[in-house]
Amino acid sequence: MFDLQGFGALLLSGATVTIKLTVTSLIIGMVLGLLGATAKLSNVWILRKIATVYTATMRGIPELLLVLFIYYGGSMLLMSILKKFGYNEYVEISAFWGGVMALSIAFGAYATEILRMSIQEIPVGQSEAAQAIGMRPFQIFYRITLPQVWQIALPGLGNLFLVLLKDTALVSVVGLKDIMYQSSRAAQSTQQPFTFYMAAAIIYLGLTMLITGFMMWLEWRANPAARYAKKLSRQTTPRQSTIG
Repeated sequence: MFDLQGFGALLLSGATVTIKLTVTSLIIGMVLGLLGATAKLSNVWILRKIATVYTATMRGIPELLLVLFIYYGGSMLLMSILKKFGYNEYVEISAFWGGVMALSIAFGAYATEILRMSIQEIPVGQSEAAQAIGMRPFQIFYRITLPQVWQIALPGLGNLFLVLLKDTALVSVVGLKDIMYQSSRAAQSTQQPFTFYMAAAIIYLGLTMLITGFMMWLEWRANPAARYAKKLSRQTTPRQSTIG
């Protein structure tokens, strides 16, 4: 049994910050990924080029450098803009929102490719049939494309979600009080790094198991055929036992 020496509440507060950072980055990153996938498949040339540059650039920059660029570079850019309006005080981007922006941009770049491939897996004839019965482009996307994209892309997005959870540890370098920051602080105070880094690993493992279970449930919900087959098997099993 680990002796956390009173730092348990500190680690739990760090876990709360990590969860908030992960969920916020996931939501914004999914929006960016959906916009990027739509732009890559657009008929507009400039949108395709912008999306291509975005995915190629963001996937080529390590997440740690992206966090540092946005946190420090964003603060410098904001100060230079405010100086033009006569505001000369020091301004600093929040570590939380700096981390959210960095992780969301990186997540969105990878999600763009996953969603693009998922959209291309859907037969073109379905969209053409929807157009033939008078459905508008937004209706086609919302009622025909998006439900199938969700089902196809879920496994890839689930893995990306787990990577995002682990990448949140990088934001501690700019002072965000997440799990890694709090465990490092406790390790330095008690001179017991193994105990607190192991506790951090256990927390991350627990969050990973929760996310894995949640994604498995979403995959089951997104597959009505599997649910119907399972329902039929439950109904036929009692009948077979009765006949036997």
